[in-house]
Amino acid sequence: MAEPAKLSMDGSPKWPVRAAARVTALFLRTWMSTLNYRVCYEDRSIDPVYPECVGPKLYLFWHEYILFPLYLRGHCYLTMLVSRHRDANLLTEVARVLGFDFVRGSSRRGGDQALRQLIAIGRCRHLTITPDGPRGPRRHMAPGAVYVASRLGVPIVLMGFGYHRPWRLNSWDRFAIPRPFSRARAITSAPITIPQDLDREGIEYYRQMLESRLNGLTEEAEKWAESGLARENETALFKARAAHPPWECHPEGHEIGLKLVNRAAC
Repeated sequence: MAEPAKLSMDGSPKWPVRAAARVTALFLRTWMSTLNYRVCYEDRSIDPVYPECVGPKLYLFWHEYILFPLYLRGHCYLTMLVSRHRDANLLTEVARVLGFDFVRGSSRRGGDQALRQLIAIGRCRHLTITPDGPRGPRRHMAPGAVYVASRLGVPIVLMGFGYHRPWRLNSWDRFAIPRPFSRARAITSAPITIPQDLDREGIEYYRQMLESRLNGLTEEAEKWAESGLARENETALFKARAAHPPWECHPEGHEIGLKLVNRAAC
């Protein structure tokens, strides 16, 4: 597994990467701010910007739509799983500038250390994983997210995103770039409870079920964005910060004995 490149003596990225990240984040904010955002919640308490969102959650969406939450939900005490590959160094720094914390690793084989970090952090903060990343196959869910949710006992929230006629990169995930001033749509699930301490068969059962549901939500959001039609219970979706600070954790079981703070907000 490749190590991050271009690090300074203290382990932080060198100034060219930090400078490029700030420019990229500014461009991303400007570009994404032109979109028209609407959402259909099955239960709006899953959104950390609302006061009724209580307790950490694990949010899953496909890698190709990562720009959507990066723009809208910075400074919401979200910790993102990002690949350790050197190609992800800029993305990591952009996420930091936009208000995300992160763990470097994978939800696939070889990502055991990253999963352990997520399990420690996930009792105090929301987590987000793109379960088909970092290299695909596209829209195929790796089992790591189910394992983390089962160990933590936190609910999973599925988020389907779609843009109107986006540009697509020739990448493994056909990465989606929204056109300026176009429609952006989201459809989210209610919290999905995963039984604790699942065995391999249980993890595979929920992996398949969640993969199917996330594909369904994504396809539905894409059709909604393309159609431009109104939907029952739709509401405007705005860029906003979390309604609650991180949760206090105590040194019991797998919990860590400190109050985690969003480093990006400091």
